[in-house]
Amino acid sequence: MNEEPSSAATPDLPPAIRRALGIAPDRKRGTLDDVRHVVILMQENRSFDHYFGALPGVRGLADPHLVPTAAGNILTQAHGRQTLRPYALHADYASHTPVGYITPHTWDDAQRAWNDGRMDQWLAAKSRLGLGAYRPHEVPFQTALANAFTVCDAYHCAIHAGTNPNRLFLWTGTNDPLGRAGGPALVNTFDRLGPADQGYGWTTYPERLQAAGIDWRIYQDMADNFHDNPLAGFRQYRRQHASTAADAPLRDRALSTHTLDDLARDVDQGTLPQVSWIIAPTTDSEHPEVSSPRQGGAYTERVLDILTRNPAVWSGCVFLVTYDENDCFFDHMPPPAPPARPQGGQAGSHSGGLSTVELDGEYHDARHGPSAGTPDDPPALHGRGFGMGPRVPMLVVSPWSRGGWVNSQVFDHTSVIRFLEARFGVPEPNISAWRRAVAGDLTSAFDFVGDRGSLHADSIRHACALPYALEAVGRMTADGEHYRLTFRNPGTAGAVLHVYDRLALDRAPRRYTIGAGARLDDGWRLDAHGAYDLWLLGPDGFHRQFRGDARDAGLLETQLVPVTSGVRLRLINHGEHHQPVLIESRMGDGWRAMAHVQAGGALELKYAGCEGWYDLEVTAQALPAFGRRLAGRINPGKSGVPDPRLCQGAALPSAAAASL
Repeated sequence: MNEEPSSAATPDLPPAIRRALGIAPDRKRGTLDDVRHVVILMQENRSFDHYFGALPGVRGLADPHLVPTAAGNILTQAHGRQTLRPYALHADYASHTPVGYITPHTWDDAQRAWNDGRMDQWLAAKSRLGLGAYRPHEVPFQTALANAFTVCDAYHCAIHAGTNPNRLFLWTGTNDPLGRAGGPALVNTFDRLGPADQGYGWTTYPERLQAAGIDWRIYQDMADNFHDNPLAGFRQYRRQHASTAADAPLRDRALSTHTLDDLARDVDQGTLPQVSWIIAPTTDSEHPEVSSPRQGGAYTERVLDILTRNPAVWSGCVFLVTYDENDCFFDHMPPPAPPARPQGGQAGSHSGGLSTVELDGEYHDARHGPSAGTPDDPPALHGRGFGMGPRVPMLVVSPWSRGGWVNSQVFDHTSVIRFLEARFGVPEPNISAWRRAVAGDLTSAFDFVGDRGSLHADSIRHACALPYALEAVGRMTADGEHYRLTFRNPGTAGAVLHVYDRLALDRAPRRYTIGAGARLDDGWRLDAHGAYDLWLLGPDGFHRQFRGDARDAGLLETQLVPVTSGVRLRLINHGEHHQPVLIESRMGDGWRAMAHVQAGGALELKYAGCEGWYDLEVTAQALPAFGRRLAGRINPGKSGVPDPRLCQGAALPSAAAASL
């Protein structure tokens, strides 16, 4: 373990962050095994765009590829005569002034805002406040952590619901979707201590750690934890809480008071557990009704100050800071979700999408849960996918994640358990096959072998290497009535692709889950005018657009292949006449090329890319309806920089200017 001068050039950073940056990892094996302690702080009710939508270098509100809507794109939200875009919240809300009232954030309104992936009902289901966001300087400690360590810009809450259902996923990997042990949890049922013969009954991850001999604890004030400890709702925990037995580990570790003073003592004495969860008191929780970003930031700063006061502890520590759900707050990224199902049907039995991965437990099919028959469980939402929900912030703070990085792999709350699985070897069978395929285990956010420790002198955020390698190609069918897409995933992680039909935006997008090494194929009938216009969105900025009409008849085909130093675009002319084709970069670099593809011939062009990214638009002079858009990261498997178009962040207008 060595002290490093990585924080010497950062005098404006808070002292706890400067100290954390200056402590090198205690690298013994150069693997995940070097992690000795994992500390998890889950705060309350903030979306990613709400906190970090204007932050440079992340996929926030400057994203060039947005969900299309009837109003143009998702950044314009309409309800009746109201039209509103994301705007800068009043600065008072960032300091010590909570919003002061309860905003909509339950299963019902969250599902309505999502609208099965259309993402166009935020004003109707949530509120005008929900479009409010902060500028980086208004959330200073959260921004400082993001700039000094690693921020995840594709981390989602687990379910379109509120606090307790999402926290259940963090502590147990599930909400008991089939109702076998007191679920499914949709709202804040059993969120505090009660009778031992009531509550949930499935096995939690802390119990599995206990059985495996892994030391763990929850740090909280039982007199004021804002009812944010979901383990209080489990029968086995309630029984131990009521017990007078000397040996009651669930009571002593999960349902007893252990304050930050106790955390400080454990750090100072070198007795910090291998796994710790921290639950803040009400006023420090960042919940918009009762707390503020500054109050929550000060609490997080205190935790980091404690963890870094003993270099021997911090050199082997991972500190994860995340948020349980998004509250009413907007996020523009369509959450990965299983395919939509027809009423009473099966996934894949209509045009809701397809999956190569098992989908058991991902739909709300149980009719006997604790919310059954109440307004919290409206019949209109039966059969809907549980999640994932909108993005929430995740900050990975550790000696192995220093330097100002962004990680764009898809994660959700089960990813935290997956990280603990990977480190301590304790499996969690509650996590569904679909989530294991689509959500990562957070290990891509760390560099255990090398040392990327120092902050980048150029102040440019760097992007982590990711396991994605996605392909999507299209073709007209022989009958000239359908356009088909083929999706291939030669990568090592599963992915969800959303396909929006821009000629029928009243329909929900089709969602395709393509497991690692798998492929899928699906088709769209041309509209009444013989046209098609398909808009595809995937992880890490992967985007395709296919538009044209029956007159194309497959005359022109485009194939794009990433190569070591750029992308290779192959144009194939299946027609009897030569085709003048214009290729233009939309990266802002001014690159363009005119190609003349001979009848029955093919032609290849090379585009070097822009800082490791490409965004090419292809049009054909003789085919006015024809268009292709091909965008993404050239080599996701290697670290690089974010899409340059994200590096300035987004400008947030005032609320008045955002009303259109």
